[in-house]
Amino acid sequence: MKYLLPLAASATLLAPAAQAVDIEVAYAYSSVFDTTFERIMEAFQTAQPDIHVTFRATYENYEDATNTILREAVAGTLPDVSFQALNRQALLVERGIAKPLDPYIAAEADFNAAGYHKAMLDLSTFGGKVYGLPFSVSTPIGFYNMDILRAAGVETVPTTWDQVIDACRAINAKGDHDALFWHWDISGNWLLQAAMWSQGVPMIKDGKLNMDNPEGLKALETAKAIFHDCNMKNISGGDASKQFAAGDLGMFFSSTAYVGFVDRSKLGEWEFVTGAYPGIGGTPKALPAGGNSAMLTSQSDDPEVLKAAWEFIKFTTSGEGAAAVALTTGYIPPNKAANDLLMDSFYAQNPNKLTAVNQLPLLSEWFAYPGDNGLAVTQVIDDSLEAILVGDAGDMEELRDEMVEEVNALLPR
Repeated sequence: MKYLLPLAASATLLAPAAQAVDIEVAYAYSSVFDTTFERIMEAFQTAQPDIHVTFRATYENYEDATNTILREAVAGTLPDVSFQALNRQALLVERGIAKPLDPYIAAEADFNAAGYHKAMLDLSTFGGKVYGLPFSVSTPIGFYNMDILRAAGVETVPTTWDQVIDACRAINAKGDHDALFWHWDISGNWLLQAAMWSQGVPMIKDGKLNMDNPEGLKALETAKAIFHDCNMKNISGGDASKQFAAGDLGMFFSSTAYVGFVDRSKLGEWEFVTGAYPGIGGTPKALPAGGNSAMLTSQSDDPEVLKAAWEFIKFTTSGEGAAAVALTTGYIPPNKAANDLLMDSFYAQNPNKLTAVNQLPLLSEWFAYPGDNGLAVTQVIDDSLEAILVGDAGDMEELRDEMVEEVNALLPR
């Protein structure tokens, strides 16, 4: 098990008292959230000195988070609190791994004062019960190196993918920098879902992949144009974010979560600007809500452990804990109270983090593929996109039809 280094020092100085309650917590994306939890723990240890938190080894990504917790459920080694992707919550509810939070919410005298957005609570509500509190909520956005764009004759950030591809051609004609990275393999086929929602069409309908339509074909054709017309390299999203922070990439399209990383890692004096996510033929009609929620996954029968786990969930998703998410990443705070605290000064000084907040009205469901093969479906779609990227697939209509047939064969009948 892994302690964040600054927390290990704190744990030594603030050794748990004899009556302290120990809980274990796990989350994904170390590079994004380590700083966030360091900041949260400084305040949490002061507020709850009798709760001792151990952080497990970080999940690599959201798929790893789900696979890991499914294995741990069988082995009887679940953490007390697990931060899971919004689109994977339903699976954990169906398997009985996540515990409902309603009894704890009901016992709070002032829970409504925490200001959770109803739309965000709805993302974690199943069968009328709340199984998670939103910790970080994101939308996809555009990251732009304005120095590279202006040098190529592009004065304003693109608002459609056609404009993005035109900007790519201009940057590539200069030949000084790579033009673009579109984070196609980010967790849960998120950006392909964004391509569908941008056109106002859900990716899943009636339990099936809803891409055997003109919008599905357009989404794949757009991906092909991004890959090939922009000469996009086949690298990881993490490497692309580092290239962008180093000032060597003109445009980067991914989660708002990376804003904090770029701010911390940026090399040089070039101008970094974020912009609304480009649409297909116009402004996006909707975008999938990304991010994760804090879920009670403890297998303990000790009411003190369960109560301590709830206190941690509540602290990290409201007030000071929620504000830390925005301060250290680029995620949208999950409740109005935290947003109100930040709106007057923080966002005025950090406009790059306001972009995702402005897209809140577009929030739509980030679909989880139903049934036991949900993770396999994600991989099938990733493989199809990679086939476009590396040139193994050229006919998008043929690829779409094959993908729809293969995916629907994996989904429950």
